[in-house]
Amino acid sequence: MPRKNAFYAQSGGVTAVINASACGVIETARKHRAHIGKVYAGRNGIIGALREDLIDTSKESKAAIHGLLSTPAGAFGSCRHKLQSVEQNPAEYQRLIEVFKAHNIGYFFYNGGGDSADTCLKVSQLSESLGYPLQAIHVPKTIDNDLPLTDNCPGFGSVAKYIAISTREAALDVASMCETSTKVFILEVMGRHAGWIAAAAGLAAEREGDAPHIILFPEIAFNREKFLARVKRTVKRCGYCVIVASEGAQYKDGTFLAESGLKDAFGHSQLGGLAPNLAQMMKSELGHKYHWAVADYLQRSARHIASQTDVDQAYALGQAAVEFALRGDNAVMPCIVRGKGKRYSWSIGEAPLQDVANREKKMPRNYITRDGFNITEAARDYLAPLIVGEAYPQYRKGMPQYAQLKNVPVPRKLKTNFKV
Repeated sequence: MPRKNAFYAQSGGVTAVINASACGVIETARKHRAHIGKVYAGRNGIIGALREDLIDTSKESKAAIHGLLSTPAGAFGSCRHKLQSVEQNPAEYQRLIEVFKAHNIGYFFYNGGGDSADTCLKVSQLSESLGYPLQAIHVPKTIDNDLPLTDNCPGFGSVAKYIAISTREAALDVASMCETSTKVFILEVMGRHAGWIAAAAGLAAEREGDAPHIILFPEIAFNREKFLARVKRTVKRCGYCVIVASEGAQYKDGTFLAESGLKDAFGHSQLGGLAPNLAQMMKSELGHKYHWAVADYLQRSARHIASQTDVDQAYALGQAAVEFALRGDNAVMPCIVRGKGKRYSWSIGEAPLQDVANREKKMPRNYITRDGFNITEAARDYLAPLIVGEAYPQYRKGMPQYAQLKNVPVPRKLKTNFKV
């Protein structure tokens, strides 16, 4: 009986370490050639499977695949495409099975966040209902750090490191100019419903009065009067005020401060413009000169300042996904389990996808100070180990060197095309 091939794909917003998970999957699969044939990657996520647009990773050298360990973004392309239910769109599921059958695929590794966990679970359920043997393993990834049943999510540690460092450096800039220039600096970071990234900025502060002076979390209802009063007091006391705001900051009724009225491919409200909104609010009410910045893609692609802990965990989860599949597991997600000692340690655990898909892990209330504007020591204890360690890529002529794959396509076997 011929060995089954594996399908690997990346989904959703990419990170500085998602390719490290890809490296973990591919290198581990290559060590088990007696059981796994080739690893095919989907070009642009699950869309690659639907279009029968597969990439043959066996055409890449050992060095090229290992180079993914220090390369940001998605080496095979990602997508925001959420599979509907079988009842809503049976054609998509039929197409997936057709492609998997045509290419003898028996292992499905989907690298993404909550929506990707849902896709992986649906594919697993589909294969079972149709009697097609397929082991579906979800490889966790999200800078938002909002997946349940895992201590943290690959991608988050590196974003946390970037935001903490950027906050400290920007604060030093503002502090040196505040006497005659900028009084307020606002950094807008990602985080729709969970404030983990904004919370990481709190690591920049080491002493009383250090920035950030205000953090806005989605978990805490925004109060305009309370916020402006805090800014005013901070400027009077410190001479300046540094604010880190999660894009998901919202009013008590659940309305986002930065809601645009548009929706993304997953049906989520598109957000944008929070920082200038807050800046204008302070300008009109307090008259302070301000500057603002939006971390946006910079925060999630900053591989040059990645956390070594994050890189190690991302690789280990990709490796574990293959090992789980080889031992017969299905519809599960390898996860990070934090050790119980005072010294940080971690191991790999396993979580059922039915308990992961479509669920969000928000900031615990005891991680946020009583006034709602900063992090507690409990949060600091949780966050601090995740940014530890430097994992610099190799540099040449002052620029980081990242892997460039050939991404050789797999010859198509089906006569029909599929429109996505």
